[in-house]
Amino acid sequence: MSQEHLPIVHDSVVLIPTYNEKENIENIIRAVFNLPEMFDILVIDDNSPDGTAVIVKELQGEFPGRLHLLERSGKLGLGTAYITGFKWAIEHKYDYIFEMDADFSHNPADLLRLKAACRDNGADVAIGSRYVTGVNVVNWPMGRVIMSYYASKYVRIVTGLKIHDTTAGFVCYRREVLETIELDKIRFKGYAFQIEMKFTAKMCGFNIQEVPIIFINRVLGESKMSGGIFSEAVFGVIRLKWGSLFRKYPQKKQ
Repeated sequence: MSQEHLPIVHDSVVLIPTYNEKENIENIIRAVFNLPEMFDILVIDDNSPDGTAVIVKELQGEFPGRLHLLERSGKLGLGTAYITGFKWAIEHKYDYIFEMDADFSHNPADLLRLKAACRDNGADVAIGSRYVTGVNVVNWPMGRVIMSYYASKYVRIVTGLKIHDTTAGFVCYRREVLETIELDKIRFKGYAFQIEMKFTAKMCGFNIQEVPIIFINRVLGESKMSGGIFSEAVFGVIRLKWGSLFRKYPQKKQ
């Protein structure tokens, strides 16, 4: 029986998109698996030339049925990686589906708090928020902190979302959210993807909660941030809001 056809017995899966993360991938996998609660992991690798997927495959023998890998043909964008992962997680009937970076900018221990928000506190979507209690970012250049903080303010004004960290990439979704959102209609690939997912979840009637976290900039490997990613967010939210005026969103089952 192949790795991907083992029966799933756990209720939570952490999706980790990767491109050239060989310095971080083994450590982040072990950190998640060392948590006191059980989380499975799905790595979505975009054909990393540094051999990230090779490391994951070696670790699969150590963690059968818990560590999964999807390999894609090339660098196809963060948004499409997550959409691929969401569909896989829905198919495998996980109840709680997480987004998390590979580079330790998100503390794996905070997975427990995000899950608790959805499992115990009524959230349908729990966001690991850098800005809900001020600015909790470590090791970022000041210019980037200011740009990110005011980008989220701008998104709140344009979209009407009452979320402090609209571009956050550390998120827990209840499966029903991802089953309800029309994933094939999600258009953006960079930071605007994160905004679009939160906006769509809200338009579908789901409860979104922010859980304060401390975001620590990566120590190993190279950042994937670019000016194009931010420009997509700036102009994308206007198109997102405008398009929502002419669209009927599927609604959360009561």
